[in-house]
Amino acid sequence: MLNQERQDQIRARLSLDGRVIAAELAKEFGVSEDAIRRDLRELARMGFCRRVYGGALLPAPDFGGIQERTTELIDSKNQLAKSVANHVTDGATIFIDASSTNIAVAAELPKNIKITVITNAPAIAVALTDHVLCKIIVLGGTFNPIKGACLGSLAVEEAKKIYADILILGACGVDRTVGITAFDPEEAEFKRCLINQSSLVIAPITSNKVGTVAPFKLCETSDIDILIVEDNVPPSTIENFKEIGIKVEISEKKL
Repeated sequence: MLNQERQDQIRARLSLDGRVIAAELAKEFGVSEDAIRRDLRELARMGFCRRVYGGALLPAPDFGGIQERTTELIDSKNQLAKSVANHVTDGATIFIDASSTNIAVAAELPKNIKITVITNAPAIAVALTDHVLCKIIVLGGTFNPIKGACLGSLAVEEAKKIYADILILGACGVDRTVGITAFDPEEAEFKRCLINQSSLVIAPITSNKVGTVAPFKLCETSDIDILIVEDNVPPSTIENFKEIGIKVEISEKKL
């Protein structure tokens, strides 16, 4: 089999399964693991996968800046947001970090209870302006217009002083083995601080991010308390998440 032929088959396997394991591919194709690793390096160079220890995963989807992302998968994000809102209780202090899904979460928070919302995303503060019982705190820092967030050393120093009851965590990629990942190193540093200091971490994730990886790791998947996913995520994937000790909720679309 030619190298190109083998790489085409590996690409097809990635599209079907979302991941490949180098040792299994080497055995299947009758070549060395070094040959498979070279294939994976070439596919990664072309943007078809991201190499991880022992194999490769699909790259996390990147829809560009926050303005573009808020126009994608609107129904899915709204439904995830409704599920998140069920966990919010009266008097809670909630940190909602920057993500297009979390803008939808802010809009869905119950308006009949008193809460405090802290965020580094101006769009989330704006989404809460009609919540008269909500105290809104916006962290400072250097505003990143692509991420729609205040990031950098000032934002991290302010985050270190916050111990939230609930963290609503935005993520770019989620994989059982690799963990929770993001595209931006400053964003990853900021989110790591929040994860370490929050009592309950909830991650609402659209299905196109499940089983994918971005360049910068936030935490292990097991560091998440509640993972909320769409109803089109395969049951086997959901069971794999449950096996590592996290609660998985399925957000079903209302017809």
